[in-house]
Amino acid sequence: MSDTQPNKSVDLSEETESAAADAASVDAPAVDAPAFDAPVVDAPRVSFGLSGSLQDIQSNTQFVSASPVNVKVWPAIEDAPSRLGAFGARISSASIVLLAVGVLVGGAIGGATATALFSANNHSSMGITINNPESISWATGAAAKASQSVVTISVDGSGSSGIGSGVILSADGYILTNTHVVTLEGATTSASIQVKFSDGRIVAARLVGTDPTNDLAVVKVDAAGLQPATFADSSKLNVGDAVLAIGAPLGLDATVTKGIISTLNRTIDEASSAPNAAASGATIHMSVIQTDAAINPGNSGGALVDSNGDVIGINVAIATASATSLGGQAGSIGVGFAIPANVAQRIADDIMANGKATHGLLGAQIYNNAKANAVDAFSNGAKVDSLTAGGPGETAGLKKGDVITMLNDSKVTTASDLTALVRQQPAGATVKLTILRGTSTISITVVLGNADSVK
Repeated sequence: MSDTQPNKSVDLSEETESAAADAASVDAPAVDAPAFDAPVVDAPRVSFGLSGSLQDIQSNTQFVSASPVNVKVWPAIEDAPSRLGAFGARISSASIVLLAVGVLVGGAIGGATATALFSANNHSSMGITINNPESISWATGAAAKASQSVVTISVDGSGSSGIGSGVILSADGYILTNTHVVTLEGATTSASIQVKFSDGRIVAARLVGTDPTNDLAVVKVDAAGLQPATFADSSKLNVGDAVLAIGAPLGLDATVTKGIISTLNRTIDEASSAPNAAASGATIHMSVIQTDAAINPGNSGGALVDSNGDVIGINVAIATASATSLGGQAGSIGVGFAIPANVAQRIADDIMANGKATHGLLGAQIYNNAKANAVDAFSNGAKVDSLTAGGPGETAGLKKGDVITMLNDSKVTTASDLTALVRQQPAGATVKLTILRGTSTISITVVLGNADSVK
């Protein structure tokens, strides 16, 4: 691994149980540099850093935490930069409880089910070691199934190199990973990529396409007979569900760690890994799964799987304590993040079909529904400041002053929450918004536009 590429870090945001006034616009571009010419509204965008950082989990960097307190004010535009230190991260308080995904027995699936998961796979080619097949826990069974579909990815380019992870999508060689893995965090667009499989094979790969808006990418190898991962429906997850993280932390391939789902629909911000994005300060907003399974640099692009060994998320980032807050502790502190499987599959399908993905557009300038200019105020929705004439929001009946509190079944407490949820939808998607208008709660249906059409 190279020591020439600088590492990035971001402070945990005030939105960890203390949201700041955050003005944003869902008209801002989804990829590359955002627009900066939107008018400033009375409630400015404020980013207030706590003693911590969110970092990409690619093992090519030594991350440096930002200072404990870092405040920046930006215009009222959704994708205007809110960079804290070198990486920019916001952690929102939004989370929802969804439908059950399965039944656990005493915190683990029964021995017969675990053994069946193990027996159904050719364990002779697995990257994990099992010495006693007669005594299989749920974690061993799930790891036995999923590990054959998780790969290690080596990337070299522009004088830098890094190690990440990936998940096999198809038997003929499509593999899903993160944009920041294949671009070395935006440093290159023409990296040399190699993939190591669980059976030890090493094969060259080519980049099919990236989606910096959701930090996902697809690469392709010339191979056949690969074991594609099985994806679960991530809309049916519960907080407390048992999970495994599988990948190559610090380059140590076939590593398995265990935990639970800590929160659903957690909103985080991270610096875009699109080419040249670092210079512009572009930031992306993502709605993710939070887990306490140990995730570290190198796990990026790897699998978060359920007790059946099915992929529920693609690991993307972790929160780390700053040197001043916890004595310099680095790596996993039990706060990791994964892109939900449903989002990852949608983006991957788009990239495989078209080389890129589309993203929804609401057509509204929004900001946190919190006390203006108060960095320590709570927010209870995304407030509409203005609407694009003839845009999706205005056409659907959205009005200035409306406070958006839900998108479909997902709770919205901040402007970043809404941005992330809208951007995860494809262009043309139909969504339901729950709105507080004065003292009345109403619902409207919006057909989203195409965020990639905004330049």
